[in-house]
Amino acid sequence: MNTFPDLRLRRMRRTAGIRAMFDLEIPGPAKWCWPTFVVPGTGLREEIASMPGQFRWSVDRIVEAVEPVVRQGVGSVLLFGQTDRPKDNGGSAAWDDHGAVQEAVRRLKRAFPELTVMTDVCLCAYTHHGHCAPLRPDGALDNDAACECLAKVAVSHAAAGADVVAPSAMMDGQIAAIRAALAENGFDDTLLMAYSTKFASACYGPFRDAEGSAPQAVPGAPADRKGYQASYANPRNGLLESVLDEREGADLLMVKPALFYLDMIQSVRAQTLLPVAAYNVSGEYSMLIATARQGWGDLGDLVRESSAAIARAGADLIISYWASRYAEFFGARA
Repeated sequence: MNTFPDLRLRRMRRTAGIRAMFDLEIPGPAKWCWPTFVVPGTGLREEIASMPGQFRWSVDRIVEAVEPVVRQGVGSVLLFGQTDRPKDNGGSAAWDDHGAVQEAVRRLKRAFPELTVMTDVCLCAYTHHGHCAPLRPDGALDNDAACECLAKVAVSHAAAGADVVAPSAMMDGQIAAIRAALAENGFDDTLLMAYSTKFASACYGPFRDAEGSAPQAVPGAPADRKGYQASYANPRNGLLESVLDEREGADLLMVKPALFYLDMIQSVRAQTLLPVAAYNVSGEYSMLIATARQGWGDLGDLVRESSAAIARAGADLIISYWASRYAEFFGARA
C-alpha cells in the first residue's frame, strides 16, 4: 500500500461532491417509523414538556397528526396509548376493543391504507402500579399471567387492523404466547416485532412522562423494571433474549435504546437473518434538543450524525421521534 505523501486520504473528503460519492446514505423515509401517543378524549394536541415537538393526540386528531408524516414518505408509525378507564392490577383496559389505540388503528388504516401501522403491546400504562405485568399478593410479577394479558392486547390490536404488534413487556414466553393467540384468532399475517434486546435504561424518563407509565414502588416490587428488562452490564443475556424471541416466532427483532447500545445493534445484526429495528428512545431525543437549546451543537447536525450511527451499526428500521421531521433533516443535502 502506498503511504504519505503519495497517499493522501483528504483527497476523498475535499469537496461535498466527492464526499457524497463515497459516504453511506441515511436510510430513506420508508425505513423510518414514527412513535406517537394517542389518548382518549376529543380535540387534544398536548405538547409533551419533556419531549419538545412531540404531542399526545386524541383519537379524533390522529389522522391530522400522521398526515404530514405520511406525506414525507415515512413508512410506519408505532402507536402508544392511554386509557380514561380505571386502572387495575392486570391492565384490562389495554385490550378494550374501543380503546384509544384500537380506534386510532381503525382511523389510520381507513385514511392511509398503505401506511404500516404498528402498536405497542404492553400493560404498564394501564395497570395501577405501572408495571408491565400483574402483581401477585406478595408484590412479585406474575410472568405467565402477563403473557395471557399481552396476548389479549395483541389480538385486539390485530382485530382493529394493526399490521405489526410489538410486545415491550419483556416477559419470558410473551412472543410464543402472542404468536399462538394470533394464529388461534386467524391473524396469521400479522407481523410480530419483538422488543427483544431491551435494556433497563435511564433513557426512558421522558417517555414515562408522556405515557404516565412510571413503575410504582409497592410492597414486594421496586419502583423500577430492572427485574425484567435486560441489564446493560450483561450483554450476553440481552443477546440471548433476541435468540429466544426469534425461536418463539418473532418476525422482527429490536434493540432499545439505540445510541447507547450501538454495539448491541451490531451484535444482533450479526446473529440473525431477521430484520433488526433500533428504537432511538425519548431520552436520546430530548438530550439532543437540550444540547442544541444550550447552544452546544446544531440540532440538524446532531440528528444526522446520530442517525447515521444507528444505520451504520446495522439497523434495518429506525424507530425515532425524528421521523416526523424527516424532510427537514434529511430531505435536502448541502
